[in-house]
Amino acid sequence: MVTIGLYVMGVAVLVALIFAVVWFVFGRGEDLPPVEKGTTLTRLPRAGITGDDVRAVLFQQTFRGYKVSEVDWALEKLAREIDELRAVVHDLQARDAVDSAATDTGPIPVADPPDGPARGR
Repeated sequence: MVTIGLYVMGVAVLVALIFAVVWFVFGRGEDLPPVEKGTTLTRLPRAGITGDDVRAVLFQQTFRGYKVSEVDWALEKLAREIDELRAVVHDLQARDAVDSAATDTGPIPVADPPDGPARGR
């Protein structure tokens, strides 16, 4: 009977010790305070957005889905980046067209054929 009592006491102490360690490491289960209005946890680099950056974007979920302002912000940032890249491509294509027009002197003149049989004389 004493053995069973010691066993139960040992298990109770072990459970209490494990509970204390878990409580200390993971906290008491308190909710974090809400993020201030107008701030976001969504992050994208200022410029040079890559596909991996877009794939890593996470939006805060609200009661009915994602927070609309964060989605709109991310989409606007991506749209601006795409517009800037397209403008650079357009400028480079225009510069290439000007360079090729400046170096193009028209068709290559063909030399007169060597003296051969006379035509139409």
